[in-house]
Amino acid sequence: MAKYESKSLRNLAVVGHGGTGKTSLCESFLFVSGKNERLGRVDDSTSSMDFEPEEQKRRVSISSAANFIEWEKHKINVIDTPGDSNFAYDIKCSMSVVENAVIIIDAVGGVEFQTQKVWELADEFKLPRIFFINRMDRERANFVKALESIKSKFTKKVTPVCLPIGAEDKFNGIVDLMSFKAYLFSDNKGIGKAIDIPTEMMDEVKSLRSAMVEDIAEADDELMNKYLEAGELSPEELKTGLKKGVTSGSLIPVVCGSAMKGIGVTLLMDLIVSSFASPIDRGAVKGKKPGTDNIEERKPLEDAPFSAIVFKTIADPYAGRLTLFRVYSGKLTPDSSIYNSTRKITEKFGHVFFLEGKNQKQADGLIPGDIAGVAKLKETITGDTLCNEKTPIIFNRVAVPPPIMSFAIEPKTRGDEDKIASSIHRLTEEDPTIVFSRNVQTKEMILSGMGQVHIEVNIDKMKRKFGVEVNLNTPKVPYKETIKGKTNIQGKYKKQSGGRGQFGDCWIDIEPLPRGTGFQFADKIVGGVIPNNYRPAVEKGIVEAAAKGVLAGYPVVDFKISLVDGSYHTVDSSEMAFKIAGSMAFQKGVMDCQPILLEPIVNIDIEIPEEYMGDVIGDLNSRRGRVQGMDANGSNQIIKGQVPLAEILKYAPDLRSMTSGRGNFTYTDSHYEEVPAYIAEKIIAESKKEKEE
Repeated sequence: MAKYESKSLRNLAVVGHGGTGKTSLCESFLFVSGKNERLGRVDDSTSSMDFEPEEQKRRVSISSAANFIEWEKHKINVIDTPGDSNFAYDIKCSMSVVENAVIIIDAVGGVEFQTQKVWELADEFKLPRIFFINRMDRERANFVKALESIKSKFTKKVTPVCLPIGAEDKFNGIVDLMSFKAYLFSDNKGIGKAIDIPTEMMDEVKSLRSAMVEDIAEADDELMNKYLEAGELSPEELKTGLKKGVTSGSLIPVVCGSAMKGIGVTLLMDLIVSSFASPIDRGAVKGKKPGTDNIEERKPLEDAPFSAIVFKTIADPYAGRLTLFRVYSGKLTPDSSIYNSTRKITEKFGHVFFLEGKNQKQADGLIPGDIAGVAKLKETITGDTLCNEKTPIIFNRVAVPPPIMSFAIEPKTRGDEDKIASSIHRLTEEDPTIVFSRNVQTKEMILSGMGQVHIEVNIDKMKRKFGVEVNLNTPKVPYKETIKGKTNIQGKYKKQSGGRGQFGDCWIDIEPLPRGTGFQFADKIVGGVIPNNYRPAVEKGIVEAAAKGVLAGYPVVDFKISLVDGSYHTVDSSEMAFKIAGSMAFQKGVMDCQPILLEPIVNIDIEIPEEYMGDVIGDLNSRRGRVQGMDANGSNQIIKGQVPLAEILKYAPDLRSMTSGRGNFTYTDSHYEEVPAYIAEKIIAESKKEKEE
């Protein structure tokens, strides 16, 4: 492989809605550029980019993958990203380390939910972008409609730089508006045969080319003046103006084609080289001096101090941890010691390599703009900054979103509990949006993530990589019990059976406390009717009984016990007897105090396009939710409310279904409230049934 300078590098993420052909386009890049000898396909598991068994099984990308091609004396680093919002964190991490984005649009579907999400991320990271209208050979493919959907959804200037020749099964070529030439394609190798522009298309071609030239001229004042004077621009001026418009973000070119047939792919690669930003064009990257709020900068120069950020970690059961990173400044040679400023540790780098899907190509050294990997770093994880210890910097990391769906997991094989914890720990190194916890109250192991597909994929990985199989169940809701009334009650335990007996007698007052107060115990014994050494045993018996509940087996909370009276026997009394007496008094007394069930309530934020407001609010009301306010986020609305946790355990797929995949939500714990009587009856009945079984 030739050596490249930073100015000859192009880093891009291929992004878009699921099923639009992102991976197929990346495979076409590899084939048309000569990197691969055959065209890899997702459907027959020959793809270089979708190499994980879980991806081949589902025939969709579930993890970002990196590769590179060489084209027109440039090196193009390509990151193929998933199209499912279950993997939004991976998409965002990938987009955070590149200068450019190719956004794929389906020629039938047009702009879809995930298209808008990746557009917002491209805005957030200020990425130059190109639209590629793919699958023009599909039935019902319509270039004009797809282009209109782009223009109607996005405010920036969108400019077609080519036109399709034919459509659906008759799509076989393109007209390049920049060169004013037409090409026909007879195979999938991406090499078109030059032909005359079809006569019937000439008027449309001239009209669109004129509009394109005008759009390009508007990107530069000098070009605009020349265009107004001469009415035309030279090919070189068009190229220069297009690059200026694309890199400044004022212009978004649109290319059309078919990744599977290689049509439009060479034009797209030419545009990537000529119009996209290099690391040099991007300029300095900002970070902070560790331990301060002082802004530091790193210029993309080889003689600058080394700096890089980790954007992905892969847990490999054989090779250990693979760490993927992007170099922002300086040079890196193999067998170096590099400082991790995020964790304040030094890591030893062995071989560094360029990524070729699942394969690796050893690198002699790295320069600014390189995307590379290293194996067996001990502590470095996704989001960490790597740098020169003498000139440390910390770059902003992508925030890990909170999980939105949880499952209780149990091992299929007894004794695998410890294996589960260690396996999931390895998976969370790779994907920090997976969260493992143990619910102390329900005694369940809980696995949380970004949706059902996300969790199922990680369960499949756990089985393949670590040999651990688990069952997924709906988590139990951590209900609680409390009281509304007061009582004074006796607990008396007396047992006589040959030899020493058992005797404990106590009178307690039970009363409710404000929600969230917990449990209080007051010793109000006067005159030694119960000796000091037995009184703590009464409290212990009550605490143990409260943990097991009275109504449905859930912990009793928010109550006060006052130990007010009792009696003892000089021989037969013991701590155990008074513990049992306290427990008996509590269990009887709670039933006299209007016991009720409490359920956890969560704060929920639901972000949706405005047209779904009525449906979503209606559904939230049917889940016993309360809308508490609205906020706007661009063209979307955010519904803020509260809802019982029990009602949203499976909300993620329901919301996606209601909003055609365009809604998302987050929630946080809020407080506990009384369960309505008709629901409480069902919960209590189910609890009794479980005990009987």
